[in-house]
Amino acid sequence: MRSIRAVPTSVLTAGLAVVLALAPIGPAAAAPAGVPAAPALVSLFPSDDLTVFDAGQRTGRRVALPLPDCATHPTDCNTVALLNQLDGFDLDPRLALRFDRPVDAARVAALVTISAVDFTWSTGVNRVVYDAATNTVFAHPVDQLAPGSRFQLRVGGSKPAQTDFTTMSATDGLRDMRQQLDSGRAFAGAGIPPGARRLRVDATVPAAGTSLTYNADLGSSLLPIPVPDLSQLGAGSYVFGSYLAPSWLTADQVIPQTPTADPGPVVQGRAQLPFVLILPAGTAPAGGWPVAVFGHGFTRWNADLFLAATQNASRGFATVATDIVGHGFGPASTWQITRDGTTTTVPAYGRGVDLNGDGTITEAEGVSTLPQPAPFAQVGSRDGLRQAAADIATLVRAIALGADLDFDGDFDLRRLGTDYYGQSFGGIYGTMLAGIDPLLDAIGLNVPGGPVSEIARLSPSFRLLVTEALAGAQPPLLNGGRYGFTESLPLAGDPPVLDPAPGALPIQQFLAEQTWLNRPGSPETFAPLVPDARVLVQVARGDETVPNPTTRTLVLAGGLTPRTSLYRNDLTPQRTLNPHGFLLDPTFVLGFTAGQTQMSTFLASGGTTIIDPDGAGPIWELGSDEMGPADDG
Repeated sequence: MRSIRAVPTSVLTAGLAVVLALAPIGPAAAAPAGVPAAPALVSLFPSDDLTVFDAGQRTGRRVALPLPDCATHPTDCNTVALLNQLDGFDLDPRLALRFDRPVDAARVAALVTISAVDFTWSTGVNRVVYDAATNTVFAHPVDQLAPGSRFQLRVGGSKPAQTDFTTMSATDGLRDMRQQLDSGRAFAGAGIPPGARRLRVDATVPAAGTSLTYNADLGSSLLPIPVPDLSQLGAGSYVFGSYLAPSWLTADQVIPQTPTADPGPVVQGRAQLPFVLILPAGTAPAGGWPVAVFGHGFTRWNADLFLAATQNASRGFATVATDIVGHGFGPASTWQITRDGTTTTVPAYGRGVDLNGDGTITEAEGVSTLPQPAPFAQVGSRDGLRQAAADIATLVRAIALGADLDFDGDFDLRRLGTDYYGQSFGGIYGTMLAGIDPLLDAIGLNVPGGPVSEIARLSPSFRLLVTEALAGAQPPLLNGGRYGFTESLPLAGDPPVLDPAPGALPIQQFLAEQTWLNRPGSPETFAPLVPDARVLVQVARGDETVPNPTTRTLVLAGGLTPRTSLYRNDLTPQRTLNPHGFLLDPTFVLGFTAGQTQMSTFLASGGTTIIDPDGAGPIWELGSDEMGPADDG
């Protein structure tokens, strides 16, 4: 918690490594003699008192938190410097209510409301933590707040207090990037002329009898990886090629923040991106095959297309995939295509980079910034995800320009009405894409969730990344416990945490600031913009990779419960397995085929039809947000 008080700012407890920054509350009236005084609020956070006027921002404000001692707390210093570029506070802010004496945290939480300043909307708080050492109640809003809006934080009771605060324009940067694509500004800035914005074909091969190997560029060697192919049913041919796309990323994998009232982030260059395409067998209909873009998961690459499109070609639509930034291994990666004893090698345009300079390119290196204690460590995957969404939007626009893949003068793909579906990470950046791209038709999101920082904290698959971040922070923040730290953070619906573990509060602050900074590249931010009449969200109960509470956050933020399909892996013979990959893994006998049938039917219908794969059976449930308790995911 950071605080500006009526007296000079200071560190209030030795356990807090950061300067408290709360808006001061005026002095309260004295209690009558002999009557115990009621607790009075000393300060509230967030508050616009911690901002300055800035005409260059959409909100007219810019955050102005006081810097800590940068010599002793360089990590906090780096974080605050980045937060001070933003035009408002988080959409799910960590509220801090500091009193002059001990309080009942649960009673205080019941008195807190957050309202739009015109009082047309309000919400309460949950996820309550109490710090007895400073008499501070921490909490979060029950509902995600709208971006670029002003709210009143009010604490009722015998000594009410209130302050106004403004939320950040969290969707602004990515929306501006999409608008730059449509205006041509991004392509011009990247040096991509109009004639170079279409798909470029390197090879087209018949699907039948073809086997594929991906030669992954690891930096110092190529690793051949056989590619499993379950997509040949109804497939006519496979097409390999590339397209050019603007890049807004610097060499640090950061999109530099610009004032939100300007045209948006500045293009830094261009990239040559791969595509792999499955065309149905037979003659394309007039205007070309309908097409769906598939978005792959974290550490995966476009080879997963051959697992994700088992029914699409037989339903009469093509499927295409690219690699997002940092994926597909290094740029020297190749496709090895073998048919009838003849092998052809074509470039794969891998997008991994040796960001840490150790001579090796790993499976997701370059989608995130360098870890702590690097200056941009808290940015994480925020800008890699925004670039990923923009890269898919660029692919959709390349298709819209017309794709003559066999050079016969006719378009092989339908130019408009492109669908999208993505799995895991592809569901995450797919949610962001769906919220900003009007050219998409049907949108399928398989096992998404958010915020990204909460996925990392709650997931056994990623919690070690949080451990490494806390260990690398300067000073370090590890305090012992599961994976080396104990954060003492409740989930929605949990009772208040009244005795947080020693060292937990600085960790909570670290995570809250990371989430705030990452909000412009996190899917729940964009969920309210997703067209709910054309979306399908597939969820696996007991998901250990993207835990169910994070998926529920995304679904509720977008009001997407009626469009949600829940796969009850807990009722199947595979109940002991992590069901996160059910859409791509035939091991899940009641999830794989049924999930792809539901998804391909939805896409083929243009987003109008969501079937229940097992009808009245118990394995699939439509319209449910009962994803299980927190320990299920």
